[in-house]
Amino acid sequence: NLGSRPMELVLMGLGGCTAMDVISTLKKQRQAVTDCIIELEARRAESIPKVFESIHMTYRVSGQGLRPEAVERAVKLSATKYCSVSKMLEPSVSLTHSIVLSESEE
Repeated sequence: NLGSRPMELVLMGLGGCTAMDVISTLKKQRQAVTDCIIELEARRAESIPKVFESIHMTYRVSGQGLRPEAVERAVKLSATKYCSVSKMLEPSVSLTHSIVLSESEE
């Protein structure tokens, strides 16, 4: 129990993949993004093999003057086009998201 478990690593891969996509897309849209934290909440099946049934991703995005529609577009592009981890999970796992924007002082 000293390291991450395999299913935790799957969640970390999903969070890292989508965060990179969102930040990259926002920068291409000339949005002044300073931080992007993805919180993942997953529900697993009760019976073995206890696969993921649903994953909710909360995107906590900070920046200066971020346009909400630009952030929503970046998240949707990640989910539908760019994030290979979410595309791999999509056929069998219910993936949902929410976005929380905050203004940064940097």
